[in-house]
Amino acid sequence: MKDLTFGTLIAVFEEIFGRGLFWAMVAAAVVVTLGYLYVLIRDRSVSWKKFLLAQLSMPVGAVAAVWFVMIMTHSQLSDIGGPVDIIVLLGVAAAGAIGMAILVYTVEALIGSDRTKGEHE
Repeated sequence: MKDLTFGTLIAVFEEIFGRGLFWAMVAAAVVVTLGYLYVLIRDRSVSWKKFLLAQLSMPVGAVAAVWFVMIMTHSQLSDIGGPVDIIVLLGVAAAGAIGMAILVYTVEALIGSDRTKGEHE
């Protein structure tokens, strides 16, 4: 793999996750992102109570993302071979944490409980 291009990355991800699952994850990410943007535009501010709940969910997202990638690649933590593997796992964990926070904030804002409806802080 001489050149790292966008097409190469897509091919690698399709190989790891399977074509259907990869594109389903891309579609889910797009839907959640659009929902998040909708909520931010609709509310015109960030609700700090929802943001706190979203932050508390971040460790769950980090662990879930690493676990998911480990299962999909048939790997274990004992397979870590060097600094690059650790950097990749930290990147996966960070992406999972951020994704979970955005998902939780969006769901809480769209569905929300009675205690958070109408709240615009």
